[in-house]
Amino acid sequence: MAEPDILKGKLRIPVIGAPLFIISNPDLVIAQCKAGIVGSFPSLNARPVSQLDEWLDQITSELDSYNRANPEKPAAPFAVNQIVHRSNNRLEEDMALCEKYKVPVLICSLGAQEAVYKAVDNWGGITLHDVINQRFAHKAIDKGATGLICVSAGAGGHAGALSPYGFIAETREWFDGPILCSGSISTGGGVLAAQAMGADYAYIGSAFIATKEARAEEAYKQGIVDGKAEDIVYTNLFTGVHGNYLRKSIEDAGLDPDNLPESDPSAMNFGSGGSSDAKAWKDIWGSGQGIGSVKAIQSAGEYIDQLAAEYEATKARLCS
Repeated sequence: MAEPDILKGKLRIPVIGAPLFIISNPDLVIAQCKAGIVGSFPSLNARPVSQLDEWLDQITSELDSYNRANPEKPAAPFAVNQIVHRSNNRLEEDMALCEKYKVPVLICSLGAQEAVYKAVDNWGGITLHDVINQRFAHKAIDKGATGLICVSAGAGGHAGALSPYGFIAETREWFDGPILCSGSISTGGGVLAAQAMGADYAYIGSAFIATKEARAEEAYKQGIVDGKAEDIVYTNLFTGVHGNYLRKSIEDAGLDPDNLPESDPSAMNFGSGGSSDAKAWKDIWGSGQGIGSVKAIQSAGEYIDQLAAEYEATKARLCS
């Protein structure tokens, strides 16, 4: 794979931090970028639209200042996530702001639009589209996406059901561009495993919920620390799209995690509740299956230091 110029030589380890609905914020993104990975946030986290302008100004200004002071070790680029779906009535306004600040990386979800890809390409950025199967993967690339995020079984929030081993291998057979592996990755060894499968980058989200900069309730952060893979429930009840959530948050909402009804997929609602009164992300907490490796609440920088050390140690062990 020819690494995109916008990422070439910019990453300490091959990791992109996944955008976390409600949780990601400028402090987390800036900390991730300064520590050497791509930090990202959903544009819809900034409400109203005017706040997105403020956030992008803060992120670009702080990273530019950091880079001037640290030319030998500049920050990694940042990314913004856009929901490319008819339910997102902010897409046009948010894209205009992304163009204003020349956002380096745009992460697209839930829809493939050629116009979006072209706009990002025109201002010199790249687009990474998250997909859960080959049909959506081909559609995104055919319409002009730069790369693919293969959202596999065990990923936090909206997730697919395919094993990353099969998903990545099949995708690499026909696509030689950037591929990200998403699903249960929370250690440096997992990052290396993603590369061994044929991916170029690991996509990590849930572990960052338990960081000091994350905009999550302390109980949510502690739930990530205390949780294990078996504590994750896969359901489409809350948004109409299948996703993974912490069992305890479902129980706390008065629901039985083992007997959840199916939601109507045509009634997608990404900000609140789907067919349930409990609100997704706010009351029902998204999480992937890799949280068993998260042992403490720490800063994003400390966690990325840990990832980098594990990554290098795993490479050394396998090469010895």
